[in-house]
Amino acid sequence: MINIQNQEDLISENVSRDAKGALTFAGQDLSTLAKTYGTPLYLYDEDRIRMRMRAYLSAIEKAFGGRGNVQYASKAASFKRIYEIAAEEGMGIDVVSVGEIYTAYAAGFPLSRAYFHSNNKTDSDVAFAMDHGVGTFVADNAEELYAIDREAAHRNIRQRVLLRITPGIDPHTYAAVATGKVDSKFGSAIETGQAARITALALSLPYVSLAGFHCHVGSQIFDASVYLSTQKIMLTFIRDMYKAHGFLAKELDLGGGIGVRYVKDQPAPDIEGTLSSVAEAMKETCRELEIPMPAVSFEPGRSIVADAGMALYSVGSVKRIPGYKTYVSVDGGMSDNPRFALYGSPYTVLPVLPHDGAESEICSVVGRLCESGDILQEGVSLPADLVRGELLSMLTAGAYQYSMASNYNRIPRPAVVMLKDGKASLAVRRETVEDIVALDI
Repeated sequence: MINIQNQEDLISENVSRDAKGALTFAGQDLSTLAKTYGTPLYLYDEDRIRMRMRAYLSAIEKAFGGRGNVQYASKAASFKRIYEIAAEEGMGIDVVSVGEIYTAYAAGFPLSRAYFHSNNKTDSDVAFAMDHGVGTFVADNAEELYAIDREAAHRNIRQRVLLRITPGIDPHTYAAVATGKVDSKFGSAIETGQAARITALALSLPYVSLAGFHCHVGSQIFDASVYLSTQKIMLTFIRDMYKAHGFLAKELDLGGGIGVRYVKDQPAPDIEGTLSSVAEAMKETCRELEIPMPAVSFEPGRSIVADAGMALYSVGSVKRIPGYKTYVSVDGGMSDNPRFALYGSPYTVLPVLPHDGAESEICSVVGRLCESGDILQEGVSLPADLVRGELLSMLTAGAYQYSMASNYNRIPRPAVVMLKDGKASLAVRRETVEDIVALDI
């Protein structure tokens, strides 16, 4: 007999078991939350979000003095309460669509502190962002620069811009989230000469105010050497553009990508250590290149909200195929978390209630959608006596689950509940079937 509870690794300090062995999150009882709000359910630990934001702000201040900025990467999780928290904590934000811009605007976030990304901003996107006071555009290509220049001319303003540059770094992460290689849909590559050409173009446009450069090499990065290599390439490019055009970049945005712990064999993010090592390397590189240190920006998203989140599901059926495998079906699926289907992303999945003395078995946790690829996680050790109606928790679920959720199979999206100081509050209500048809004519 294997006592499954003794085999657990809860992987985050805000996850624990109470005296009766029931799983808790942010100190709150999960069974009570499930009864109150239903399942599937997204939970967010607000104190954890604030702790991570403060950790970044403190680390960048310590490493770079008054020469550093932090923007929360909205795509990790975008809803009004997140932007309210970011505003209260003094964070900037990066946004990638008019939907994210408007959500931040509706939350009262000061959009002068927003950076607008995207490899394909439409003319209406550009106009919408300017009309709502977005402070900085991260421009990806020549077509976008011309659109920015036109719209800024109509408003008689000079729009602050960073250029997205591709440094040619392979972070050895998932291919689908590696964005710094030369062969990427994002940015202009240094290696091909395109980065130099788009810099010259930006400097020639009268209503574009070029402030510096941006790069982002990928996600789930645990090795700080990736950033150390990137900073050297980017600072050398800054030196070269100064020599070529007399333009000295005021800002270098190194993107985000610091990894988080989804399973026990992954490390916890080392925010202070990573930023400190990058700062020391940049100072040395600037001395070697004989250029002044630019202001430095980072854009963390996943590492702020991932372990502040948990997803709750109710078990529907346990299907055992002798000699093959066991399927545990839950009331969610790839409609509320497509990440395993897209990337094979690992997660820690645990039963909420204790199963003392129970044998364990290896299971595939699957969803309710009519799709053979509707899998939330493979190879999960769960109690062999798990039954219909029990709760399963998915840890480190705060990033890219709610934001990537869909209505596939016309399934309503789950509610989002914030947990703080022992209390729960609804941040996003659960969709209804009436919501599903609301836009149908």
